[in-house]
This record gives sequence, C-alpha cells and structure tokens, in this order.
Amino acid sequence: EVQLVESGGGLVQPGGSLRLSCAASGFTFSNYAISWVRQAPGKGLEWVSAINSGGGSTTYIDSVKGRFTISRDNAKNTLYLQMNTLKPEDTALYYCAKEPWDDCEGIGYLEKWSQGTLVTVSS
Repeated sequence: EVQLVESGGGLVQPGGSLRLSCAASGFTFSNYAISWVRQAPGKGLEWVSAINSGGGSTTYIDSVKGRFTISRDNAKNTLYLQMNTLKPEDTALYYCAKEPWDDCEGIGYLEKWSQGTLVTVSS
C-alpha cells in the first residue's frame, strides 16, 4: 500500500525554523514527483512546493520563496521541507502528496496524501 508518513511539525516562534520529513513506502519513490500542500485554519488547500523525481527541479509558491527549501533523499525514500524565517501566516496543517508521474503538473493531480502534520507559528 502506498503510504506517506510525516513528522517534524510543532510549535515555533516567528522567525524560527522547522524541518518536516515525509517517509514514503509502497511505491518506487525515485520515479515520482512529490509536493507539499498546506491548509491554514478556516481556509482551503494551498499548494506550497514541489520537486521532480530526480530532485533537480523545484518550485515554490511566491510567499515562501527564499524561506522554504524542498529536497529529497531517494536512497532513503524521504522528502523534506526546510522552513526558515517562519511567519504566523505559515501556520497550517502540512501534507506531502504524490504526483502520478515524474514531473509536477499541479495540485489537482496529486493522488496520494500523507496524514498531515500541524505547524503552528506563534509567540
């Protein structure tokens, strides 16, 4: 069974950092693009970042550019999101999600989702 299991969420002060991890199993991780998506309280899903299967191409929503870094370790079947200079507006439930192919095409194509991990940015 395809599984994506997250860890690393928690409470952090504004300006602080967190690193989220997403451990994948049940499929050939290195063959697929994968994304981070978040849902802030009372709001809908918002795509955050994506990385292609080989890790050589990344993309970000404008609000996190320069602060967040997506990466992957295909040997460990793990996706990461390094979040620096966190802001209160980054508070959300964060998900990792799998694309059905090697490159990213958009949030509407994400087919497998993690359980989500809560990131709270507050003083």
